[in-house]
Amino acid sequence: MADKKRVSPLMFLPPVIFLGLAALFFIGVGREDRDALPSMLIGKPAPALAVEPLYGEIFDEGVLRGGAVTLVNFWASWCGPCRDEHPLLEALAAEGVAIYGINYKDKPANALRFLDQLGNPYAGIAADPAGRTAIEWGVYGVPETFVLDGQGRVVLRHPGPLTAAVIETSLRPAIERAAAAE
Repeated sequence: MADKKRVSPLMFLPPVIFLGLAALFFIGVGREDRDALPSMLIGKPAPALAVEPLYGEIFDEGVLRGGAVTLVNFWASWCGPCRDEHPLLEALAAEGVAIYGINYKDKPANALRFLDQLGNPYAGIAADPAGRTAIEWGVYGVPETFVLDGQGRVVLRHPGPLTAAVIETSLRPAIERAAAAE
């Protein structure tokens, strides 16, 4: 008589575990919000500004709470994605969107050269040489853009560069929500 080998149900356990983990991985990779970084500022007043003039007069919190929807864009001349998004900021400014720029940890001469080369889409601009304001605003890196309603409350925080798709799917709807809240 030949010995029949018994098949243990435990031998199927490793492949089942592997398939389960693989499915969880693919579900996680497919999530659209995987790059989203949470912001505790949504719905709250924008933090105070601890900024310096880059050139000309500096803008202050009063401008950001002046009754109109505004964008605050943290940027730097050394930031490649900032250069990529700059034409889109210029287009928004040409449409009449008020954008305030905060130059982050940059040399003033480099920041001014950046604006001379690419244009200045900002209604007001300030420098954050130590990054203190960026910390208060919860900025992870540049570029980052915030939409504020007329009372200076944060409606949207977008980490990373703006793209045409981001403007249409996130930024414009946030601007409309902010305008409706006035």
